[in-house]
Amino acid sequence: MKVLDEAERIFDQLVAWRRDFHRHPELGLETYRTAGIVAETLRGLGYDVREGVAKSGVVATLVNGEGPVVMSRVDMDALPIQEENAVPYASVVPGCMHACGHDSHTAMGLGIATLMAKHREAWRGTVKLIFQPGEEGDNGAKIMMDEGALEDPRPEAALAVHIWNSVPSGQMGVTPGPVMAAAEAWQATITGKGGHGAMPEKSIDPVVVAAYTIANLQTIVSRNVNPLDTVVISVGAIHSGEAFNVIPPAAQLKGTVRSYNAQTREMVLRRMEEIVVGTAQMMGAQAELEILPLTPALINDARITALVQESVATLLGREALKVDERTMGSEDAAFFFQEIPGCYIFVGSGPIDYQDRPHHNPRFDIDEHAMVNGVAVVVDALLRLMPARE
Repeated sequence: MKVLDEAERIFDQLVAWRRDFHRHPELGLETYRTAGIVAETLRGLGYDVREGVAKSGVVATLVNGEGPVVMSRVDMDALPIQEENAVPYASVVPGCMHACGHDSHTAMGLGIATLMAKHREAWRGTVKLIFQPGEEGDNGAKIMMDEGALEDPRPEAALAVHIWNSVPSGQMGVTPGPVMAAAEAWQATITGKGGHGAMPEKSIDPVVVAAYTIANLQTIVSRNVNPLDTVVISVGAIHSGEAFNVIPPAAQLKGTVRSYNAQTREMVLRRMEEIVVGTAQMMGAQAELEILPLTPALINDARITALVQESVATLLGREALKVDERTMGSEDAAFFFQEIPGCYIFVGSGPIDYQDRPHHNPRFDIDEHAMVNGVAVVVDALLRLMPARE
């Protein structure tokens, strides 16, 4: 079949799905309305459907003879952001919007399901589709895995897509190796000795300790990390005291760490502990550091990535292919990719004014035609991974 033409034919349906999901966003693991539409649509296409995985996740399979099992995964959850777009399909849920494109991911997932079901003559094996809730901080992928989403049958390869506004519509980012970072949240509690703001000599000021700690943490990237490696250490919150004339007894820092390399990650976390505790001790205070691991690095398999690159070049032209698209953002699809070799695809979706509509922004929106490209590339890659029917 002519995959791009087939994807073009369902463009209106993709838009209808996407705009419906956009109007009715749902948070975290509670994507019940979205999942219900997904499950009903998949059953109508002939898929065997399992609901309620990780509360509202959907796992669907379509068996079409003997052959490999190949997986496509999309996420469904929105963000706690008040939408500012004045469009007919703007969110009707106060304080909640699809500001990262998961509405379009869900629509593309249904489009992929539609074309694979319609053209069973073009492949044999089993298509496994995962519609995942809770990507935005709830590690829905890990929960779905713990509840058996990868089993019965277990996939041999996996594909995942993400609408990406920093790439112009019509281009695709398909990069081997690490493409999204491992992420940790961290919290440091510094305990000093409170007192009068006019008598600092009688106190141990945790605010000053916090300031030195923040500065010292930045030396990890500048002096401990190989310049050819990539690490981000950010402080996102500082809390200490309430009054102008009181030195508080304690201060708290919160932040995040992002990294690609596992050995570098271990070194960075060790140095953070040494700096947080050591800086406090140097200044007569005490400190504790708590690390909360979030997601591992998302690493694309070289063989499957090369195959997807050929799909992009064949369908959209070699000039549409970007082979160095990476981000220090994180994605819990990394849990799936730890178990199943796969490729994570950045689908260029930037509208003309994309710089004013970045991800996680109340004005986020996309060039909806990007969904056609995303569906076509994934379907073409699935067909390359699965033998044709004889």
